[in-house]
Amino acid sequence: MNPDAVVRLVAARCLTYPDEKLYEELALLRRASGSAPGGLAGFLDHVERTPLLDLAAHYTDTFDTRNRRCLYLTWWTDGDTRRRGLSLVRIKRTYRAHGLEFDSDELPDFLPAALEFAALHEEPGTGLLQEHRAGLELLRLALADAGTPYAGVLEAVCGTLPGPSPETKEEAKALARSGPPRERVGLDPLGIDPLGIDPLGLEPRGPGVELPWPTTHRAERTPV
Repeated sequence: MNPDAVVRLVAARCLTYPDEKLYEELALLRRASGSAPGGLAGFLDHVERTPLLDLAAHYTDTFDTRNRRCLYLTWWTDGDTRRRGLSLVRIKRTYRAHGLEFDSDELPDFLPAALEFAALHEEPGTGLLQEHRAGLELLRLALADAGTPYAGVLEAVCGTLPGPSPETKEEAKALARSGPPRERVGLDPLGIDPLGIDPLGLEPRGPGVELPWPTTHRAERTPV
């Protein structure tokens, strides 16, 4: 599994609502992230020294649309409009086209779910994240302004995408106006699994990487 895929899997776990399992998996997440960007390591250090109830409360306070810090990708592009429903359907079709049926109480544009997809299927997954690059960068900047350790996680996520990140909100907003273009990303199956993932169990293979598929946004293999 390549380093970007590992970063995405670890970041997906970090950006999911914290629970006891997160603390149980800390050692595993540290081993998996290895030489990943410092933002991930810093966040895991923060988890280790923060009680669960405090971390959960901080998560709820941090990811709030009222403060323009939202983990749902289409919120940044479509807001609460009819277009958003079509965008959500298109993301579900992208997952399905690659053999994954989204099965969760969350919406399919939930960032941890998109990150897991991008780890399992690098090319279409990167395309999906890049399509929503402006929103990701605006979220990264908003988290940095808020002074939350979650900013390091978004920094690591954006670091897996091609090209440099915008340095200011104005640059990120300009990216939203000029591109990347909104395409029908990843609707053609690749026919191969570039990340070495077991297509039936949806579990990573390879030395030192045994991350579970979080139950909060589980994807199941579509029957053929």
